[in-house]
Amino acid sequence: MPLTRDDDIAELLNATRTIAMVGASDRPDRPSYDVMATLQRHGYRVIPVNPQITGERVHGEFVFRELAQLGDRIDMVDIFRRSEAAGEAVDQAIAVGAKAVWLQLGVVNPAAAARAEAAGLRVVMNRCPAIEIARLGLAPVG
Repeated sequence: MPLTRDDDIAELLNATRTIAMVGASDRPDRPSYDVMATLQRHGYRVIPVNPQITGERVHGEFVFRELAQLGDRIDMVDIFRRSEAAGEAVDQAIAVGAKAVWLQLGVVNPAAAARAEAAGLRVVMNRCPAIEIARLGLAPVG
């Protein structure tokens, strides 16, 4: 069951330090662009993942093609993909040993969420971490 209680969501956000953002964009008109900047301002390291812009930089971070390339420990994978495409990102998050997956607003994939939970990952679905941080009044991480 995806996390829905405020306490659980706050605990996840407070325990998270490194976020891989699948579907990060270098276009200022895309929601992921602003969310990434907001998460960075809040103290998170956000690593962009997007095969279409691999090798470029977004908000100062190198863009990777896929999660398997990162090599760093990933606390959470924030997924900006269509619901039907989110399962692939969830499977990659499981494979790299992420602790949690966060499916963005409008991204709902119960089968992928169930796979993540069965693998021991915490799951948030159909929410935005930037919105939740503000709504819950969380202090910056660090």
